[in-house]
Amino acid sequence: ALFAVEVALFALMRSWGLRPEAVTGHSIGEIAAAHAAGVLSLADAATLVAARGRLMGALPTGGAMLAVAATEDEVADLLAGREHEIGIAAINGPEAIVVSGTSDAVSDVEGKLADRRTKRLAVSHAFHSPLMEPMLAEFAEVVAKLDFHAPEIPVISGMTGEQVDAKTVCDPDYWVRHVREPVRYDAAIRSLLGRGVRVFTELGPDAVLSGMAADAVADVAGAELVPTLRRDHPEDDALATAIARLHVLGSGPDWAAYF
Repeated sequence: ALFAVEVALFALMRSWGLRPEAVTGHSIGEIAAAHAAGVLSLADAATLVAARGRLMGALPTGGAMLAVAATEDEVADLLAGREHEIGIAAINGPEAIVVSGTSDAVSDVEGKLADRRTKRLAVSHAFHSPLMEPMLAEFAEVVAKLDFHAPEIPVISGMTGEQVDAKTVCDPDYWVRHVREPVRYDAAIRSLLGRGVRVFTELGPDAVLSGMAADAVADVAGAELVPTLRRDHPEDDALATAIARLHVLGSGPDWAAYF
């Protein structure tokens, strides 16, 4: 459902003449970004997403994920020697880390960080953790059958935070590792800033990623975060507001195509 919303929003934006300078995504959002960039057809991207969800859902439940207000190094020190049961799932900011693993391991880390702000995530499984490894071989078989193409738009990798080259993004192994390795969202946003990107349009059902990116763009002149939809807001109002903001920022629709 998340993939469908993101892809539909991109198609709608494209129909209005909006063209991104580059794309990135958080976890499954990077698959939507790859489709938007022409790496995968809609059919192949949907096949990848469906297989990913089906195989993840078939794994045993019991894992947990925890957002913590700590640095990557601080968290890594706590996880040392426990790589078989817990890992860093995402680096969303300088002090915004998500750990993922067995419930016991996550609870232990939570206890050791009792002096920090923490929040349990409402998840069915421990995504981007060692608990995902049993599905990787079968997932690799599905991905190997897909057709990949060189990106038509630069894709900033959520695994490295840097632009991914055509050879890498077209390698099935990249998308298999993508399930297991941490999401380096903060690095991806900073990479886009380094390329001169100043207007970030979030294509998704809420403004979660815009909130995560706030620290990275806070001190950058002219940087703006524009979510297209917001929870508990009428979709048409939220989208119209986003388009108005993009227009004011000089990144709006191609009005000439309509008048």
